[in-house]
Amino acid sequence: MMRIEKSVFGKTGSGVEIEQYELFAGDIKARVMTFGSVLIGIDVPDKTGKYHDVTLGYDSLDDYINDKFYFGAIIGRYAGRIRRGHFRLNEKDYFLTRNNGSNHLHGGNSGFSKNVWHAEPFSSADKIGVKLNYQSKSGEEGYPGDLSCQIIYTLSSDNSLSIKYIAKCTEPTPVNLANHSYFNLSEQGNILQHSLKLYADKYLPADDELLPTGEILSVKGTSFDFSSERVLKHAIKETENGFDNTFVINNGSGRLKLAAVLKSPDTGIVMEVLTTKPGIHLYTGNFLDNTVIGKNGKALSKFGGLCLEDQHFPDSPNIEHFPSTILLPGEVYMHETVYKFYREN
Repeated sequence: MMRIEKSVFGKTGSGVEIEQYELFAGDIKARVMTFGSVLIGIDVPDKTGKYHDVTLGYDSLDDYINDKFYFGAIIGRYAGRIRRGHFRLNEKDYFLTRNNGSNHLHGGNSGFSKNVWHAEPFSSADKIGVKLNYQSKSGEEGYPGDLSCQIIYTLSSDNSLSIKYIAKCTEPTPVNLANHSYFNLSEQGNILQHSLKLYADKYLPADDELLPTGEILSVKGTSFDFSSERVLKHAIKETENGFDNTFVINNGSGRLKLAAVLKSPDTGIVMEVLTTKPGIHLYTGNFLDNTVIGKNGKALSKFGGLCLEDQHFPDSPNIEHFPSTILLPGEVYMHETVYKFYREN
């Protein structure tokens, strides 16, 4: 039976109540809150009917406020890195917050993931959800122009969770919004036994600072080839530290298309990722190190979860041949991500 339950997840240091919305539809439950527009969790039944929360995160608001890993958060204005926190637009230089060494990452120190959003729940015959709104002011983290943003989480009776991203601006500005959930579909403490398939024949090589070099290369014959289903344990062995790379989705034309399929053999849970965006960034939790205490008091270890961040390419404002991320006044930024769940015996 579809329903929405609203509660208070906690209060910020300044006393602002953070709302939590639990969405029930089909066989799954999703939890969203107004701090950071965070997707707190997705509860999915396995092949025996037992439910699992398939995302990493925390039990308390304070942990999300202090979080450095962006668990479940909406990241913006720009997901990914921008080299030296700098770009040039219309013959003017802009300098962003440098919060990742000498580079800008995921919107800066107080990006979308660290602000409070306004929520409006909604429902229809076969779906329920919540709309979250945030106004990013001109100059925030160094970005030009005001940006009006809306994130729409929709849970449907077919066991799919949609995230729609909508934005409008008052001045030309880079925009690249994404959700930064970490997924673990199993009962294990890591994702090494998961299998992954990516519908991406090309990838973006990265330098020592994890920024794209500007090349767009074929995955064929490399450790980045997920065109056939691969067990992550074996794929990660071919790398130095795991994956933290952007892949170019096949036929990334703006229509909703299948980008990734993730499977857990022990639970039988399968997650499909569909997107309208041109890229998907695979991050295998390389920097989790057991010092982070997640839900139910469990320490989160290296490879404890993986991100499949569908987005535009990192550092696009500085690389002309990458798809443009510049939003102009009068235009509407609009993208969608869909996570669809089912089970295999």
